[in-house]
Amino acid sequence: MSAGKIIVYGGRGALGSTVVKHFKANDWWVGTIDLAANEEADANVIVSKDANWSTQAEVVMSGLEGVLGTDKVDAIINVAGGWAGGNAASKEFLKSCEMMWSQSVWSSTITAQAASRFLKEGGFVALPGAKPALEGTAGMIGYGLAKAAVHQLTKSLGDEKSGLPSGATTVAILPITLDTPMNRKWMSGADFSTWTSLEFVAELFMKWTKGQDRPKSGSLVQLITKDNKTELR
Repeated sequence: MSAGKIIVYGGRGALGSTVVKHFKANDWWVGTIDLAANEEADANVIVSKDANWSTQAEVVMSGLEGVLGTDKVDAIINVAGGWAGGNAASKEFLKSCEMMWSQSVWSSTITAQAASRFLKEGGFVALPGAKPALEGTAGMIGYGLAKAAVHQLTKSLGDEKSGLPSGATTVAILPITLDTPMNRKWMSGADFSTWTSLEFVAELFMKWTKGQDRPKSGSLVQLITKDNKTELR
């Protein structure tokens, strides 16, 4: 018997893989949605990066129907997304905006739709926000634009008229920098003691999925790390 069931959107990435590993280690059934399979997961729904927004949504809905049947899940945790820099004068400005929008906003709206169909009453939804997007992000406009949209979606899903199951809680996490291998590669001179560990985030998701210390639905929760210790704001 599993402790429960969750879906991890972006379950092949650095944070997603850590979340999958953490829940599996605690006897949960874990399904993923991503561009490639996570071999540690119990089931995988694969989407094509070349498919448009509505097609990706259709693939996810039919894929989840196939792996879940009539079962409902305790949580849908979206940790999909990436990063791109550039201001309005950048040569690749519109391309970076489009990429950021598809990675963060498409996946988040598909998560919302999936939650309306496959989440248990009182279930938990996590979306990928970012603390820098609470203000202007002139050096990474596309990134800030997409994350700000995720913040707005989170607030909308926190409303009782959102279409989510009764008692569901939606929260966006707003880290500054996550301690991933790629971030260490590209920012090797940074102060890693201010970066949020992936294991901390995975454990936070576990607590919230179990209903422990959950914030109010619609909350934007900042992850502030200093001296390798993270607090929530």
